[in-house]
Formats: sequence, structure tokens, C-alpha cells
Amino acid sequence: MRKNLLKAKFNASEPVVNGWLHIPSTVSAEAMAHQGFDSLTLDLQHGLIDYSTALPMLQVIGTTDVVPMVRVPWNEPGIIMKCLDAGAYGVICPMVNTQEECEAFVGACRYPPATHGYRSSGPTRAKLYGGDDYGDHANDEILTLAMIETAQALENIDAIMSVEGLDGVYVGPSDLGQSMGHGTGLDRQEPVMLEAINHIAATAKKHGIVAGIHTGDPKYASERLANGYNYITIGSDFGLMNAAAKQAVNAVRAGESMDLEASAY
Repeated sequence: MRKNLLKAKFNASEPVVNGWLHIPSTVSAEAMAHQGFDSLTLDLQHGLIDYSTALPMLQVIGTTDVVPMVRVPWNEPGIIMKCLDAGAYGVICPMVNTQEECEAFVGACRYPPATHGYRSSGPTRAKLYGGDDYGDHANDEILTLAMIETAQALENIDAIMSVEGLDGVYVGPSDLGQSMGHGTGLDRQEPVMLEAINHIAATAKKHGIVAGIHTGDPKYASERLANGYNYITIGSDFGLMNAAAKQAVNAVRAGESMDLEASAY
């Protein structure tokens, strides 16, 4: 089976930079896959992507060495298994608040007889991407990341992280901030939020699993890497496009230069 390059990086204590895809397009997915990201995550929860567009996006990402990930809409086994059968090499699951919910998530990603495993066998495209022996090794290669994004999840953090087969957690700062009474937004600076974010990373290290977080600014991302996180997302394709377009328009209006590569004709 094709090795999961993210697992190799995590085992070598190398940081992973993840890209985030909101736009339902194979062209933008292909472009993002050539920008140096270690992995790309298709957002089926808050992005504009559904399964019918996710499949061809996974196919174009699969032409590169970038590891294809998905964030599923919810902790529901049907869509989790379907995305894995389509060739996703890891799943980020939203709103995991208890040990039981985490066990249900992990179980949907693992074939029996793995602990909690109840994934149904039928890796339609996954065998094309991963190899004919996919079924024999998928439990060792597929990444499972549970999102920590509520005050309830924080209270249950040790129980969640103790679930066998969980590879890591992924912080959703916006929902976490809202749940803790501090409103939405990335790159949290509130002392209580930073304390929670640092606590999640420290607890993940204690349990020997990955700590991931969504960020909006490269400097903030670097700070999180220095504070125990090893899986960092910077913005999204939609956000990066908007920011670059606005910057270009403002530069024109101000008569300033901006290094933009010319479009191909």
C-alpha cells in the first residue's frame, strides 16, 4: 500500500503544512497541489464541496505527492467511509465532544478486528490510489483527527485522546472561541483561549498524538509550531484568493508595485 507521507513526517517530528480547499473545482485543487503543501484537506462541512465534486478533486490531488485529506460534514459513518473509499488518506471529524463520539469516529475509519473498527470493506477508488493490498494495511496508514472545538471537548480532552486508533486532534479556533464565550475568529489572542490552545497541544504530546490547528496568518502559524503544534493549516483556497485579489486591486489604486505572475495564455 502507498505510504502515508504525513505519518512519516510525524514520526520524524517534522512539521506538516496543510492546505484547505473550500472551492469545488479540480482546477483550483490542482493549483493548490503544486504550491508546496504537505497535504490538502477538502472541506465537506463548511466548504462548497459535496461528494460528487470531492471525487474528481481527490483524483487530481492524487497525481502529486500531496496527501489527500477530507473534513467530513459530521461524525456520521456513511460519509466517512465513502470518502475513504474515494481515496482520502485521512479524515478530520468535526464536533467530537466525548470519548464515545471519538470511538464512533475512529471505528468508522478502521476495519475489523481493530479496536472499535467497523468500517465496511469496499475501497472502490482507494485501491487504485493506495494499491491492491489497501485492505491489509489501511488501518496503519489512514489518519484520524478529531476536532476539538467546544468547551465540552476541552473537559473531556484526556478521555478523547486516550481512544485507541486516534492519530491526533485538530483545533477549530472559531467554534472553540464561540463555545467558550469569546466569539468566532482564527488566530486567538485572548489569554484564556491561548491557555486552552496550549493545553490541547500539551495534552496531545502527553498522549503521543498529533496536534493540529487552523490558522489565518503565517506568523501565528509559526508561533503555534513553536508551542507544540505539528499540523498547521493556513487559511483556505477561497480566503487566499480573496486576500490576493484585494491586495492587487489596492496596489493598483495606490500606484504600488506587486509581484504577480502573469496568467498563462
